[in-house]
Amino acid sequence: MASSIHKAAAKAAFAALTLALAAPAARAQNAALTRAEGRVLRAAGGDTVAVAGARVVLHRIGREAQGPVDSTVSDATGRFRFRFAPDTSAIYLLSARYAGIEYFSSPVHTNPALPDTGVIIFVADTSSTAPVGIAARHLVISRPAEDGTRAVLELIVLENTGQRTRVARDTITGTWAIELPPGILGFDVGEGDFSPDQVSRRGDSIVVVAPIPPGQKQLMLTYAIPGDVSTWRVPFDQSTPSVNVMLEERAARVTPGQLAFADSQAIRGRTYRRYTGKARAGEVLAIALPGGARRTARWLLVALVGVSALALLGLGWGLLRRTPPRIAPDAPREEGPAAAALDAVAELDARYAGREGDVAPEEWARYEAERARLKAALRDALATGGGTS
Repeated sequence: MASSIHKAAAKAAFAALTLALAAPAARAQNAALTRAEGRVLRAAGGDTVAVAGARVVLHRIGREAQGPVDSTVSDATGRFRFRFAPDTSAIYLLSARYAGIEYFSSPVHTNPALPDTGVIIFVADTSSTAPVGIAARHLVISRPAEDGTRAVLELIVLENTGQRTRVARDTITGTWAIELPPGILGFDVGEGDFSPDQVSRRGDSIVVVAPIPPGQKQLMLTYAIPGDVSTWRVPFDQSTPSVNVMLEERAARVTPGQLAFADSQAIRGRTYRRYTGKARAGEVLAIALPGGARRTARWLLVALVGVSALALLGLGWGLLRRTPPRIAPDAPREEGPAAAALDAVAELDARYAGREGDVAPEEWARYEAERARLKAALRDALATGGGTS
């Protein structure tokens, strides 16, 4: 039952995003044609080579419809070109298929006066031994629920440091795996770079079955710590150069000597103590969880997954992607729709501004669409007098 609730929660998050994209906005069609052109390249040694004959597809992501718009084949020099009349309320991406894997570009410009004529789509050969490690691992642990359980949001940043896309050796081993803390409850895959059908749980491990191209990819997980656990242990079966643990419960502590206390961070009234450091392969991180532990009630766990995990999903990104200013306990809090919209825009920008090359194209497109919606909401709030107080 908990698994079905997880899937429902994930679907609810996706539905919320869909509604955001469907918010009222300018729907004018731009009759003028614009261009999107560039090259398909592949890394080879210390250089790049053109990829001829690659199928390149132009995709439209709109509020009312999305899907392929046009396709072409790269020429002998890897070049491709599209001419199209863009919908100014939509976002356009390019993709190239190579060795059975689809590679996406960043969103292309739709202003005919500033056409995107230098798009580069990098593709790669495949290998079942391409080096994939962990660049960073972040854990956000909430205060106890009524039954003593604690919701956890975990973000794992995978990094393929080679020039080949990591693919599965077979259908059993997958492309990458990691050991999870034992005994966790309510496991689910969040809105990262991997969809739930690309990640499976096998005992106390998770296995990624999707290809992992060169560069970084983010895997987001949500689960719960049982209420009767007083010391939570997190195994590190792979070296991790950057580890961040954020504890909402003030009395919770990381075992001394493992991670260093960094600071306390507050967002929207929720304060977290942040510990940072690194971990070697084989280490086990121990976190003391005080308070009267009680056995997990299943019906309360369902509520935890349906509410707390989704709340952490949004809150965790802000905590992990930025270092917010410290807020004094008696600092006045802004209220009103304008303040809420302004705060949301600031959080989005803190996560994504200047990082277009570091995130997946689909995620960047969602960021731009959500930012436009929030700015419109801010304008409306200010126009109707719903300012900050």
